[in-house]
Amino acid sequence: MSGESSHVYDSARLRIENGWNKSHSVYGKDDMQGFVCGWGAAVINTVVTFPVNKLMFRQQLHGMRIHRAFNQMQSEGLRHLYRGLLPPLLQKTFSLSLMFGLYDVYGKLLTHNFPTMQKPVIQSIAGMGAGFSEAILTPFERLQTLLQDHRYHNQFKNSFHAFKTVRTYGYSEYYRGVSAILVRNGLSNAIFFNLRGTIKDALPTTPQSKMGNFCEDFVSGALLGALLSTIFFPVNTTKTAMQAKLGGEFISPRKMFFIVFEKRGRRWKKMFRGVHLAYSRAMISWGIINASYELLRTLLFPHRQED
Repeated sequence: MSGESSHVYDSARLRIENGWNKSHSVYGKDDMQGFVCGWGAAVINTVVTFPVNKLMFRQQLHGMRIHRAFNQMQSEGLRHLYRGLLPPLLQKTFSLSLMFGLYDVYGKLLTHNFPTMQKPVIQSIAGMGAGFSEAILTPFERLQTLLQDHRYHNQFKNSFHAFKTVRTYGYSEYYRGVSAILVRNGLSNAIFFNLRGTIKDALPTTPQSKMGNFCEDFVSGALLGALLSTIFFPVNTTKTAMQAKLGGEFISPRKMFFIVFEKRGRRWKKMFRGVHLAYSRAMISWGIINASYELLRTLLFPHRQED
């Protein structure tokens, strides 16, 4: 097979795998699969992992051992188990719906308009485009950072109060740190969409069943989540430092990185402080997200490859 024809084959196969067969000018129910299944995967992940994240938060906040934190939550009862669920639920559902949905939109446009473009290039551009578009949700991360910073505990009563307070500094204040988010989202999405299929194919084969596929998708997502959270941990550290500032000069990611690096004694090890908790959480979350997304695609859009 010649190089050009193999690129066309790559593009055609990518359309089949993702349900992008219809012309990019024709949109129907199946073109919503990324948005719908991304939203559903986010709901499943947030509801399942919220108690675990709450347990880890109690440990971080009070420095208590896991059994004591568990006993404390148990004594509060089921009524309080999901208290505080709404903000992360809204953020995650919007974010993952855009991530998977816009990846489909951009991927469909690219495969139909550039049929000779190689598969990794299509996946990278579509993934980066989706990641850049996700950055519109930066205000969610901005407010979450301020609300979690102990220095602002007495300044903000709740999320709505924080939203109104930030507004007094100008609309641009909502997007402080967006440059670091663009770097993180764009590159991590490009890697994620390129490697999740490759990792799944490299895993030992399991029985051809929904459970077998679910397990493979979970492992693939878990490995990618751990990898990406570790690689981009210093970027997140820089982003957090940028967003922890309220008002004043807007500092570039490069400048802020070196400020943080200096504060931590110019030691790379300290730039990764907390990475163990981050990649453990990412393994669980992205395993559930990837497996749930593919399961929902199978259940809700069973004929997507037949168009």
